[in-house]
Amino acid sequence: MAEPVLGVELLSKHFGGLAAVSDVSLELHQGAIHAVIGPNGAGKTTLLNLLSGELTPSSGRVRHEGRDIAGLPPERIARLGIARSYQKSNIFGGFTVFENCRLAAQAALLPGLRCFRPAHAYGAVNAAAARALAEVGLDGRGGDIAATLSHGEQRQLELAMVLATAPKVLLLDEPLAGMGAEESARMTALIARLEASHAILLVEHDMDAVFSLARRLTVMVNGRVLASGTPDAIRRSPAVQEAYLGAAEDVP
Repeated sequence: MAEPVLGVELLSKHFGGLAAVSDVSLELHQGAIHAVIGPNGAGKTTLLNLLSGELTPSSGRVRHEGRDIAGLPPERIARLGIARSYQKSNIFGGFTVFENCRLAAQAALLPGLRCFRPAHAYGAVNAAAARALAEVGLDGRGGDIAATLSHGEQRQLELAMVLATAPKVLLLDEPLAGMGAEESARMTALIARLEASHAILLVEHDMDAVFSLARRLTVMVNGRVLASGTPDAIRRSPAVQEAYLGAAEDVP
């Protein structure tokens, strides 16, 4: 197997005596979706916060292109091409859809403070924003105020903002949260399309989506890895069924 785009080795985070994440190891590969599942409080979002630089690990390594990036600040990790979305939509509601996406592209493509030209004068930035909106299916909504979008469309916009930064790695934190069946199906199809060109770590509670998307799953309970393997192996695991998935007949 090719070298992982991102390798996590025995990563831990302690808050006083509480081990929120304990000795977690996993690998992300180009062109594959790796899902992390587990009950509330399992440490999934804390893991994403460690990978995106929002928390500093207590121990362990995060390897990217041959170097350990654990503990780097979020802006430096983002510049390496590692981008994340959040459980709650994180957009500028008063700006247009296109302006939201352009701001994200500016942050990635225009280093330093540039305030002597209008934003529309930066062709590469505007092109990146337009491409990202087209990729998520919002190319016809660029002039709309972001706050007027439906919940599902706001989640699409947030993903477009992530894509506008041209990332190699996507860390997606419950992208289907709060969606109805139609919106969930649309987002699931979008994530599936992104698989070929990205390494994706997906945290999600929708088990139908997880098992349809992921090539590999890691199950976390109480901050630790309970099991890791292919979807079929996770389905068959008695430990996983008991701790999280429920009875075998209920597993998708």
